[in-house]
Amino acid sequence: MATKPQTTQNFVPIQEIRDGIIILKNGGLRSIILASSLNFALKSQDEQASILMQFQNFLNSLDFSIQIFIQSKKLDIRPYLALLENRYKEQVSELMKIQVREYIGFIKTFVETTNIMSKSFFVVIPYDPAIINAGRNPLTNMMPGRGNGQSEAQSADAKFQEYRSQLEQRVAVVEQGLVRCGVRTAELGTEEVVELYYKLFNPGDTEKPMQIT
Repeated sequence: MATKPQTTQNFVPIQEIRDGIIILKNGGLRSIILASSLNFALKSQDEQASILMQFQNFLNSLDFSIQIFIQSKKLDIRPYLALLENRYKEQVSELMKIQVREYIGFIKTFVETTNIMSKSFFVVIPYDPAIINAGRNPLTNMMPGRGNGQSEAQSADAKFQEYRSQLEQRVAVVEQGLVRCGVRTAELGTEEVVELYYKLFNPGDTEKPMQIT
């Protein structure tokens, strides 16, 4: 008897993304925080020591695990070069044209020998509720068409709100700890989480256009 082929979805542990919260197939919840970078090398020795102490205190204060994830993307500077070409055409002064053309040449030469990368820093915060019945996801009924009745769907929604409250408390602890270290944070919403996982499961899409202002 032929084995039924498995789809890609079978290998994705995510059941649903709701209000920015990732619901796993085993009933666990995950929230993701985007953290800003910190130029540690430019700090004075006293500032570096203070940051390290704050970060150490932050880690020691946690009674749950977290995951720190760094995403690197190669920047696509073609839009930036196109902007420079338009600026070149707009110049009236021959001197400015020469300078813009030389700058375009410098940028092209530089990117041919160096990979321009953009790094994003994420903190994944988990909450895994105790599951009495092994293998059963207490939040399964939140998915459309999977409920066995209105009462069960309401019960699942109540559980989600309870678990979400526990997760948000952990998120607040992590955000406060990072802020004390001088790191700005922002919790990802549903669209941002979907985009992040799309790029994780599609590693070929690694280039990100340079933002032009």
